[in-house]
Amino acid sequence: MHVGFNLIFLVPGETGGMEVAAREQIRAIAELAPGLALTAFVNREAAAHVAEGGELLPPGVAVWPLPIRARARWQWALGEQMLLPIAAGRARLDLMHSLGSTAPALSRCVRLTTIHDLIYARYPEAHAGMLAAGMRVLVPLAARRSGRVIADSQSTKRDIEELIGIGSERIDVVPLGIGSVQRQEPMPEQELRRRFDLGERRLLLSLSAKRPHKNLLALIEALERIEAGRRPLLIVPGYRTWLEEQLLQRARSLGVAEDLRLLGWLSAQELEGLWSASAGFIFPSLYEGFGLPVLEAMARGVPVACSTASSLPEVAGDAAILFDPRDVDAIAGAVEALIWDERLRERLRGAGRARAALFSWRRTAELTLASYARALGLGGVPGSWLEGP
Repeated sequence: MHVGFNLIFLVPGETGGMEVAAREQIRAIAELAPGLALTAFVNREAAAHVAEGGELLPPGVAVWPLPIRARARWQWALGEQMLLPIAAGRARLDLMHSLGSTAPALSRCVRLTTIHDLIYARYPEAHAGMLAAGMRVLVPLAARRSGRVIADSQSTKRDIEELIGIGSERIDVVPLGIGSVQRQEPMPEQELRRRFDLGERRLLLSLSAKRPHKNLLALIEALERIEAGRRPLLIVPGYRTWLEEQLLQRARSLGVAEDLRLLGWLSAQELEGLWSASAGFIFPSLYEGFGLPVLEAMARGVPVACSTASSLPEVAGDAAILFDPRDVDAIAGAVEALIWDERLRERLRGAGRARAALFSWRRTAELTLASYARALGLGGVPGSWLEGP
């Protein structure tokens, strides 16, 4: 059995949560099902990364480069629709798994697509220009032309049913996993504090893209409602977007600019240092297909507060402070409890680690293989997939 992975979307180091999910899921599938032949179809950027010795795929997964530059959205879209089906035919795939919410409309092999979220439909302002237009066309097309669809959560499954019109019987819910979270030694805390001018205050981390649906404006407003002496220093790492200047302006107008650090991309050592130094992690998002950063925090024993929106209660369970993301006072109250209630903080540390342990990449792989079997019309996962060659 030959399975292909459509990774045309993946630019190493630039694709965020979808990159983490693709890397970890493929690694787990390769380990769990050594009897499968696996091929990853990649763009020029990913092929160059692999050629330079970058770790993208596990041993045993063949790499099939395509002449597509994924940073050019039009090349990504056209290449996926025109070049990928040809390559899949030449590779003689039995099944193609597209892991980035879009997929070829035509192909001779069985198709299965993972749709991580429908942000483009729920919050269209999160995307702009050609990307927004493309998502509105290509995501529904992928869902309708695929034999089966995988959703990261029950929340996303409901969105696919409601907004695209796919029947429940064709959608499999496969939650993401969390593995070994600390891959680098953390930067020592005092060095980290000096480098980013963090002083000696308690740190509140919010690891999220600077986009409207992440609800960072409301989080900044919540900071202003906390007594100055009890405010933590809010740290928001990540790539810069058009929203960043608006966030800074809001912080200045509210008098909390000194309580905010909008950091750019960080090294793995710096980010690990922030996880270690943070008193808490907050995730006020209005929409998430899954919310992997919540599990990242929990697995590290960092107390978590997150919103009640979309999939987040499914992920957090009772191991986080939950709040209404549209209620600024509720966000402020959650921040104060997260930072200053020591008894609650201790409970959240233990509950978070236990909650994160329920989400493994092996379980993700098991459920994905079961979805493959359904797509191929098999009664269950064949034993030959689980046995080595």
